[in-house]
Amino acid sequence: MSKRSDDLLRERERLAELGGGEARIQKQHEAGKLTARERIELLLDPGSFVELDKFVTHRCTDFGMESQKIYGDGVVTGYGTINGRKVCLFSQDFTVFGGSLSGAHASKICKIMDLALKTGVPVIGLNDSGGARIQEGVESLGGYAEIFWRNVQASGVIPQISLILGPCAGGAVYSPAMTDFIAMVDGSSYMFVTGPDVIKTVTHEEVTKEDLGGAETHASTSGVCQIVYPDERAMFEGVRRLLDFLPSNNLDPAPKRTAADSPERLCTKIAEILPDVSTKPYDIRAIIEDVMDDGDFYEIHKAYAANIVVGFARLNGQTVGVVGNQPGHLAGCLDIAASSKAARFVRYCDAFNIPLVTFVDVPGFLPGTAQEYGGIIRHGAKLLYAYSEATVPKLTVITRKAYGGAYDVMSSKHIRADLNLAYPNAEIAVMGPDGAINILYRKEIQDATTKGNLEEARAKLVAQYKDTFANPYKAAELGYIDEVIDPKFTRTRLIQALELLAGKREAGPRRKHGNIPL
Repeated sequence: MSKRSDDLLRERERLAELGGGEARIQKQHEAGKLTARERIELLLDPGSFVELDKFVTHRCTDFGMESQKIYGDGVVTGYGTINGRKVCLFSQDFTVFGGSLSGAHASKICKIMDLALKTGVPVIGLNDSGGARIQEGVESLGGYAEIFWRNVQASGVIPQISLILGPCAGGAVYSPAMTDFIAMVDGSSYMFVTGPDVIKTVTHEEVTKEDLGGAETHASTSGVCQIVYPDERAMFEGVRRLLDFLPSNNLDPAPKRTAADSPERLCTKIAEILPDVSTKPYDIRAIIEDVMDDGDFYEIHKAYAANIVVGFARLNGQTVGVVGNQPGHLAGCLDIAASSKAARFVRYCDAFNIPLVTFVDVPGFLPGTAQEYGGIIRHGAKLLYAYSEATVPKLTVITRKAYGGAYDVMSSKHIRADLNLAYPNAEIAVMGPDGAINILYRKEIQDATTKGNLEEARAKLVAQYKDTFANPYKAAELGYIDEVIDPKFTRTRLIQALELLAGKREAGPRRKHGNIPL
């Protein structure tokens, strides 16, 4: 190659890597944000990034745009490795036209998504964009739609992860919404369909960007965001850890990791964690951590619907998806938010062949007009549908309560869980003792009221009901519980079952797709 050609290449590379220029890069840093390329360097293994389409520019000639062309056109695309495994990614550059999406910008993203799907590797989007490039009109809108279509084609085939690292507004929010996981940075990430100014004009509501679409809002109130990090560096470390649990695609197994834990290790803490009183709260995470390899549990959606816990862990080195009712919040009841949260997670695990381990302590569905008017029937059915549809190995442990329809929904034997275990103190019945005796022993309660010994009579009837129904043995007699176990054997039983179910095959009826009650 001639010196002139070499110099020309180096100059073009320098211009491309400069993005919007030193002044805009400085402004990005002053806002506490990294540049598109700095983010890639922190996320990927050192020296692994291979950039594609570095010299692409936009094609717009309106509004003087023909004289404003910058190499890369506001997005850096390519591939590299994370912990030695291939990933494809795009990183929007806010220093170039505010990261706005043009036709050329969209084409670059589509190209890298196509490559990810073709090669069977995860695709990660680093989003930092002001939205559609207004100067390009419908071409920009068409570019968004092309990305949306690819999100759907890739769904359930390769993991899709969206990192929100700045503003994400208008049509830009729908691509992340269709990906598997959304992570945001506290204080600098925003997502909304319409911003505060538009809302004030149309509805006269006054709201800040943070309250409308900040990380905490979407993590705890809307449920749009699964994980919040304090800063960008923490996010990249967290995403590297998340990917360590996931397979590269729906045909590959999840990476297996050697655990320090022995498969025969006893879970000695569970007996101390479970309260003697059945109405007393406890943290289901403590049980999960005692059972899983090295106490390692990567929780997803922690701030949303706290009455149910979901996340990833390992058993004898194998990735499992964990779902657990949380007695420490709303007594572990299922409500609208919890049902939708768990259903989404269950379907993700099933799509990527990740076995499911469900810890059940559920007194039922949350009662009230707000729940009924909000569609708890429909939303609760989502979770029932998700578990029934799942064909991955499904292991269930009833730690304490499993009442009413919630017993059925939480991966019961009747919706084809493969192994159902229960602790000796488990209570499995149509409803709790206090409500049940009002129906079953109405006459006895009326007589006790008349005689003035209601409290004594109720205590006796509750004890009688518990002895008859609120225990695991009736369900075990019917074959609905495979084994009643000492809690200390939970880990060994689950690992044994996973080994047995490694080759599980289950084919459903032929159909285009089911109709989940969305």
